[in-house]
Amino acid sequence: MDKPLPPAPTVHDGFPNLSAAHFEVPTAARLQVAQPFTHAPRFLILYGSLRERSFSRFLACEAARLLEAMGGEVRIFHAHGLPLPDDTTADHPKVQELRNLSLWSEGHVWVSPERHGNLTGVMKSQIDWLPLAEGSVRPTQGRTLAVMQVSGGSQSFNAVNSLRLLGRWMRMITIPNQSSVPMAYREFDDAGRMKPGPLYERVVDVCEELMKFTLLTRERADYLVDRYSERKEREPDRLKAVAADIGFVKR
Repeated sequence: MDKPLPPAPTVHDGFPNLSAAHFEVPTAARLQVAQPFTHAPRFLILYGSLRERSFSRFLACEAARLLEAMGGEVRIFHAHGLPLPDDTTADHPKVQELRNLSLWSEGHVWVSPERHGNLTGVMKSQIDWLPLAEGSVRPTQGRTLAVMQVSGGSQSFNAVNSLRLLGRWMRMITIPNQSSVPMAYREFDDAGRMKPGPLYERVVDVCEELMKFTLLTRERADYLVDRYSERKEREPDRLKAVAADIGFVKR
């Protein structure tokens, strides 16, 4: 004979572990925009190669052209001269340039070659120089992200999959669409322009989707990424308790 199922839990059971002072019910009203932004959407593009003929740079430039044609303002960061993470301090001029561009931006495009089955060290170094938090500012949280890759061989998604993981870790809103360009040496002409075809059309799709998601979220990003746990952490008593736990102050 089947055993009777226990009663389903209800809100009437109470929430003994919940801080009522920090608990909020999400509402559509909080998503309304009181003062729409009037400036063009701002995009930062990173690419993961230092080669003179760099297909990831060519693809980054194609994305920049498309986003500008859609009304965006675009900056491409060139990683030449960027030191390895932890090889110097964060006040290095190239590090400061990268971080300031991230703070300026409302959306990112990350374009990496696939090397040894994954993204390149050049790409990862740029992302590693972007901190999760710097004081009370999170340089990437709430920004939109599109990921793309180029490869010298057959179709692969290893690099874009890793970029997605990093985007999630950096608390970014990564759009569903993506671009992977196989045998990239066939897809760009001598001037570095991408040839017409389905792969180019996918790049257009990605940029269009990134623009839409950015327009949808940029004025709402602070609310979208506001978290119960972080509201609790900002309380003075909580900060004091954490400091005591790690030995900075006495209890």
